[in-house]
Amino acid sequence: MIARAGRAVAEGAPVVVAGGGDGTINAVASVLAGTDTRLGVLPLGTLNHFAKDLKIPLDLDAAVANVVRGRVCRVDVGEVNGRIFLNNSGLGIYPDIVRDREQQQRHLGRSKWPAFGRALFAALRRFPFMNVRLKINGEEHLRRTPFVFIGNNEYQQGLTLGARAGLDSGKLCLYVAQKPSRLGLLRYGVRAMLGKLGQTRDFDVLSASELTIETRHHHMRVATDGEVSLMKPPLCYRSRAGALSVIVPD
Repeated sequence: MIARAGRAVAEGAPVVVAGGGDGTINAVASVLAGTDTRLGVLPLGTLNHFAKDLKIPLDLDAAVANVVRGRVCRVDVGEVNGRIFLNNSGLGIYPDIVRDREQQQRHLGRSKWPAFGRALFAALRRFPFMNVRLKINGEEHLRRTPFVFIGNNEYQQGLTLGARAGLDSGKLCLYVAQKPSRLGLLRYGVRAMLGKLGQTRDFDVLSASELTIETRHHHMRVATDGEVSLMKPPLCYRSRAGALSVIVPD
């Protein structure tokens, strides 16, 4: 998939169409970011956060029509240690739950949501916390937390919880969970899996075009749009403003 997208860009294709969930769209976008090739999105996944935030139709026929008739919009992408994300990146409990869920699906044949439930229960038993040093806007913040969330642009609160008003501010939004109870940890895990955030009062919220996260761990599991990678700190995040051209409804 990534190789095909790369060949299309090299051959000068004006549009590359990706069909799938947020992980698939992310993989193709990582090739197109920084080029003039336009991305057409066919949202065929479970949650489709990127398509929803750009108002791309979830109906397949309407999404195909949008690729043909829509207008071009330049949107930001987030980047951590060279890896692209369109929606968000997470540290702590979220990548642990995703990794455990995927192992259950792969090795035990469990479906997605039962595997998620067991992974979340295991995380609650461990009750994990991590110490991080956040460098943002020229300041340093020390936190002991189970969960760090970095959004590509700001996530709204209230009735539109989990959505973004725009993807072109050139900013990342950092949410650091304050010390919760086990019930609070359960809430974070469920909301993270659904691509949603807790209420603002549950988080320290900071915004910047770039930030750095340091920890004493030699390696950290980092989730980017639901895909988990092992990265070596420091984790250097930045917003690549207007780096991706996407076809959106006119």
